[in-house]
Amino acid sequence: MNRLTLPILAAAGLALSACASLAPYGPQVSAGGQGYVEQRIESNRFRVTYNGVGHPGPVADYALLRAAELTTAQGYDWFEVTQRWTDGRPDSAGGFRPSVGVGYGSSSYGGRYGNYRSSGVGVGVGLNFSGPSPTSTSLEVVMGNGERPDRPNAYDARGVQDSLRGRLL
Repeated sequence: MNRLTLPILAAAGLALSACASLAPYGPQVSAGGQGYVEQRIESNRFRVTYNGVGHPGPVADYALLRAAELTTAQGYDWFEVTQRWTDGRPDSAGGFRPSVGVGYGSSSYGGRYGNYRSSGVGVGVGLNFSGPSPTSTSLEVVMGNGERPDRPNAYDARGVQDSLRGRLL
């Protein structure tokens, strides 16, 4: 491998990983695309899903933000997440991941001119230039008015919007 091969491979990997990134926050406009979708289950119960690519954390935050927006749009003050599903790997952000492997082998040969024995150690280096992979978070939420319940998965809808909009958008 000459001196230019590794920088060229690294640049190609970065270019590939830049092709697929988390789209700006918004509704899903096509099947298989990025964005939020929601489904009414009961008058005050919804399932909110956010489909994206990359690390699951920001996708989960977008789903929580959409649940908060939907809560206030429906005229409620708070929501509680009753079920949560995340589909995606922790390493789904992609990127450049080198790997190294070491192996040992031996062989022997017996023939007309004598016996021969050889052994050796080999080292291999691999490079993985993977781009971000799809990830999604689905939340089933129940909405309510008045004082927010004192439970860990209950959220003040306006507080969530103020906090996450400032950080994500």
